[in-house]
Amino acid sequence: MPYIEAIVPTICLALLFWYVMKAITNADRKERQAEAEADVLIQNRMDSNNPPNEN
Repeated sequence: MPYIEAIVPTICLALLFWYVMKAITNADRKERQAEAEADVLIQNRMDSNNPPNEN
């Protein structure tokens, strides 16, 4: 029984660490996706404001 009592805090900390890291990576992924979408919108606006020159 003392072995179980000794390993339970380690397992709990490992699960907490995993949860925090998962939350951080998900937030980073969503922010990168939103930034990419914003870049596309900005590029589309710039393209529509500056039509190509036809000589």
